[in-house]
Amino acid sequence: MDLPRIVAICGSTRFMAEMAEADLRETAAGRIVVKPACDMKSPHGLWADPGEAEALKVRLDALHRAKIRLADEVLVVGDHIGDSTRAEVAYARSLGRPVRFTHPDVDPDG
Repeated sequence: MDLPRIVAICGSTRFMAEMAEADLRETAAGRIVVKPACDMKSPHGLWADPGEAEALKVRLDALHRAKIRLADEVLVVGDHIGDSTRAEVAYARSLGRPVRFTHPDVDPDG
């Protein structure tokens, strides 16, 4: 079975709108897209309790690393990357995944 390329979108959840736009463009280009779906910086009942939020964050981080393993390549969205995104980029590169940036000047290895 021949599948289209899979792209994992990474970046700060403050760029959720930009991630949605990147998802649209990558999908229109014929690629399968996986990306963060939970913006824990926005209020929601699933992470209203601080203890539950911390446990959920750990699970979501592990899930996102699984998405990176699944992907053929990674697209980093946004004009700033923090520690979490920097770690995701390093993880993707350690797996040999190509990494693209919407803003190449934020590439930690650039």
